[in-house]
Amino acid sequence: MNLQSAASGFLAFLLLVPALQGKTDWKVTNTSSHICASKGSTVDINCTYEYPFNKSKSQSSSINLESLWFTKIDRNNPVEIGNETDYKGRVEYSCGENKCIASKYSGACTLRIKDLKPSDSAEYKFWITTAQTDWGDAGSPGVNLTVTDLQVKVVVLDRDKPTWLDLECHSICDITTTSYKWFRNGDNAGTAFTKGTERYYSGQVKDDRVIINSEDSYACAVKGFESFPSPSVYAPKTPSVTVSPSGEIEEGSSVTLSCSSDANPAAKYTWFKEQDDSVKGSGKHYTLSDMTSELGGNYYCQAHNAIGHHNSTWSSVNVAEASSSIQYSTQRAFTVRNYVVSSAAILLLVCLWVGLRASRRASGLGEAAATFDEEESLPVPVYGNISARTNSSAPSAEREPIELQDL
Repeated sequence: MNLQSAASGFLAFLLLVPALQGKTDWKVTNTSSHICASKGSTVDINCTYEYPFNKSKSQSSSINLESLWFTKIDRNNPVEIGNETDYKGRVEYSCGENKCIASKYSGACTLRIKDLKPSDSAEYKFWITTAQTDWGDAGSPGVNLTVTDLQVKVVVLDRDKPTWLDLECHSICDITTTSYKWFRNGDNAGTAFTKGTERYYSGQVKDDRVIINSEDSYACAVKGFESFPSPSVYAPKTPSVTVSPSGEIEEGSSVTLSCSSDANPAAKYTWFKEQDDSVKGSGKHYTLSDMTSELGGNYYCQAHNAIGHHNSTWSSVNVAEASSSIQYSTQRAFTVRNYVVSSAAILLLVCLWVGLRASRRASGLGEAAATFDEEESLPVPVYGNISARTNSSAPSAEREPIELQDL
């Protein structure tokens, strides 16, 4: 089985480079030095070998050949890739019978790797040893395998006419002999090709120019491996805008507008203001500093790439004028002042009322004291009258003059 048929057209180039290792009578020849293949494909890595016939040992053609393929060495010993977890179920060995020619044994071995992954990119080496000899050998340098993801490359043919494009199914390997298949919006895109090859695609050809529909997405794959297509390319989706800080912006402060859109290739951004055709800014973020009422208004961003563009909806930037802020502050200060004055007046009235009440209470207590003093001075005359009344009421026989006696 030759390399080109086994790799199903995925091999980029083959260079027959013999590799001589160990003693001069040992030889490992790699059929190719570099293989490039697409993700998901199958590749065969082939080599041939020769080693000397040891006359002191058995001359039987059955010599217990031991061979393996490896990419890593552990403690000076090659690690067979068939025992590595990442290769489980994806590798196969195939070696033919040994032949003895002119006192040398020779043979061929093939390593097949299926369902290739980008992580399979490495240098693969072949190790050979026998039970009848004391020498072993590894084909070094080995075979460099590169596993590539396909990509759609957008080529602008005329900068003045951005819709005139080429779509190229591109990889890091120069896979020029491979057949491709194109997809539009996930479906078979037919056979609209440019430059006479399936590697280039056009949605529409007009005046020998390529016109791509900005509403569609495009992808490519290698024929026979359509389940491993390239990422799609498409124009930016309708972008979204965020304003920070949100709400009304005070004069003299700053505000930042941010734009984002899903696009491949990645989108670039341009900023515009309502009723103003001039570009206000570029980039994902647009900052307005030292805000004034003139800077307020409606803004939008345009997301664009080589395939097309989309505009966002309007985003309003509202600015609070300084006069409004002063008026609000004045009204607030006036309200606070009125509150303080009212509270002080109420407190004063309460104090006056309490003082008046205390004064009246003190006056009442003084009148009561005066009345009490007058009542205390009355008993002497009263008692004198009582004595007089008593003497006048006594019988006449008993009346005697009242004489003062020494107490």
